[in-house]
Amino acid sequence: MLIRDARETDLEGILFIYNDAVLNSTAIWNDTPADLANRQAWLAEREAQGHPVLVALDDAQQVVGYASYGPWRPHEGFRHTVEHSVYVRDGQRGGGIGRGLMRELIERARRAGQHVMVGAIESENRASVHMHQQLGFIHVGQMRQVGCKFGRWLDLTLMQLILDTARRAP
Repeated sequence: MLIRDARETDLEGILFIYNDAVLNSTAIWNDTPADLANRQAWLAEREAQGHPVLVALDDAQQVVGYASYGPWRPHEGFRHTVEHSVYVRDGQRGGGIGRGLMRELIERARRAGQHVMVGAIESENRASVHMHQQLGFIHVGQMRQVGCKFGRWLDLTLMQLILDTARRAP
């Protein structure tokens, strides 16, 4: 598996994974699939902010996963905290792709001087919660019934990883 920065040519693979999550899972709390223009704008925004978008490629150079982080909240006081996302193609989950993407994303966040990485995970996604725990994230809260998809309420588990444990002010 190769992990590298996403390119414009990877967007169709990213779009496929994204829309599969929209249509078939509670990993993304949107009901409407995105189009290529949406993912192009998303990639351009991440690049303009200086935030990475990573892809994992299999031996056939097919996008089998992607990960990114961006601002957690829009206010200046939160500028050292980022929220990440990681998604793996259906049929490829459980093989270490998500973990590999997350390790690289965490390292990129550390090198960029970020202080905290936040994950917001649908509470029934036990595999994702477990992976985050294995990577050092801690459970910091659960918000009950804050989302709705497929005709049911969804709970959100919040996890965080302190990237710079020195606790010195920036």
